[in-house]
Amino acid sequence: MTAPARARTSAELIEAEGPVLAHNYHPLPVVVARAEGTWVEDVEGRRYLDMLAGYSALNFGHRHPALIEAAHRQLDRLTLTSRAFHNDRLAEFAERLAELTGLDMVLPMNTGAEAVESGIKVARKWAYDVKGVPADLATIVVAADNFHGRTTTIVSFSTDETARAGFGPFTPGFRIVPYNDLAALEAAVDETTAAVLIEPIQGEAGVLIPDDGYLTGVRELTRRKGCLFIADEIQSGLGRTGRTLAVDHEDVVPDMLLLGKALGGGIVPVSAVVARREVLGVLHPGEHGSTFGGNPLAAAVGTAVVELLESGDFQRRATELGVVLRDGLAELVGRGVVGFRSRGLWAGVDVDPAIGTGREIGERLMREGVLVKDTHGSTIRLAPPLTVTAEELRSALGSLEKVLAA
Repeated sequence: MTAPARARTSAELIEAEGPVLAHNYHPLPVVVARAEGTWVEDVEGRRYLDMLAGYSALNFGHRHPALIEAAHRQLDRLTLTSRAFHNDRLAEFAERLAELTGLDMVLPMNTGAEAVESGIKVARKWAYDVKGVPADLATIVVAADNFHGRTTTIVSFSTDETARAGFGPFTPGFRIVPYNDLAALEAAVDETTAAVLIEPIQGEAGVLIPDDGYLTGVRELTRRKGCLFIADEIQSGLGRTGRTLAVDHEDVVPDMLLLGKALGGGIVPVSAVVARREVLGVLHPGEHGSTFGGNPLAAAVGTAVVELLESGDFQRRATELGVVLRDGLAELVGRGVVGFRSRGLWAGVDVDPAIGTGREIGERLMREGVLVKDTHGSTIRLAPPLTVTAEELRSALGSLEKVLAA
């Protein structure tokens, strides 16, 4: 009888990845084996407070009971049909997501990058069919320091050379303007412009929050100029900032929303383009699609996510606990933190470079049992699950204080 294989340690598993996994990530040296709520556990049984939540993919925490139940229930019935046939879960998902966002129609996809790519295609088709832009001349205006994904077309309008270098030739048709600059935006929009595509809050750039009135200005400008306003809410949406959507802070309704990450509840990849009927109505059979987009399992989980948000409880938690996060960070300014930006349960924290890079701060926090992720330079991001408690937040901030003091 063969003895069972010995379980490999964290160090052994990390070493084993090297020869067989593409080196397109540089993760912290923690190997997660189990998770529940706001906590994860590595293969040795060490526990960590998750203050990243999968870049907002885990807004409702790890293994939220309602979402796990919805997935289990659907797994026993039907998981995939492709869009060659209808399935009995998709209509309710689309109905409830459209109602939640105040828009009309849904194009279901899988990953956030797919949602962005789909939004670009729809905007161009709308420009040709509705606005009357001559064939192949449509342009889309985007913001510098954006992060919308890493496909070839999307990195074509990135200003991050790490994402771009070595991947050309790049897709034409994009104009880049400074973020939070309405005058520059106005100057870039002309008769060829199909859409303005922006993140209401720039996450990867360090949780950059625009001035009050910027989103309202984008909405007014795009209406006046006759082009679409596309809001990429893949990270900022679905409760993260204390409202269902980040654009809700200015009561703005874009023509098109791009959603993902939290829409899959941390269980399956689910994304969506949600738009006005006359915008998504430009698509006809055969022009766009996805084998897995709108699959029954994704629709079941996505519907359960929408149901969690319909009560408003998670939005209220993010608002109330966001005060705890903001006040705790404010106390650290001048004590290792040189500045921060926060909205709801989302913050970009600029650490004094003399203390360490963002990566180094992340490694030190990991040793204290707190998981975060760095972005550029010495900036770290905090985005805990919306199920986090005030005590857990204060504990994480205490660990940050300890790391900065050391």
